Amino acid sequence: VPVLPGLRDFGGRIVFHGVVSTIVAFEDNSRVREAVAESGKGRVLVVDAGSSLSRAMLGDLLAAKAVENGWEGIVILGAIRDSAAIAQLNLGVKALGVCPRKTEKLGAGQRDVPLELGGIVVRPGQFDHADADGIVFFASAPTAPE
Repeated sequence: VPVLPGLRDFGGRIVFHGVVSTIVAFEDNSRVREAVAESGKGRVLVVDAGSSLSRAMLGDLLAAKAVENGWEGIVILGAIRDSAAIAQLNLGVKALGVCPRKTEKLGAGQRDVPLELGGIVVRPGQFDHADADGIVFFASAPTAPE
């Protein structure tokens, strides 16, 4: 069971889980904006931002849109901004750090593609479980013990 280390909690919800949707984009959050505008019920957005801490891939407005559309959580291998406001939202948010700078908006990036994150392959449709200790990815939703 792959585990993704090194991320910090920023959202108002520490424990979250759901079906993974993926984005790969470097310093351009156009695809994040698209994704959070869709229904996120039972879903977690995983963003490979190339581990960049130079531009924030998520801010309070996009995070609020994610809450409005029912997303369970957002995981960003990169930076966020507006961390104090995001901490007040009922949304799981894990990221590497913070940066006050906005991203470019050039429509760059890809959605729903396999990601390789620190030697871990994360695929759309997998299931993730996140808590204070980190994130674990499963091929499918784990079943509850009887």
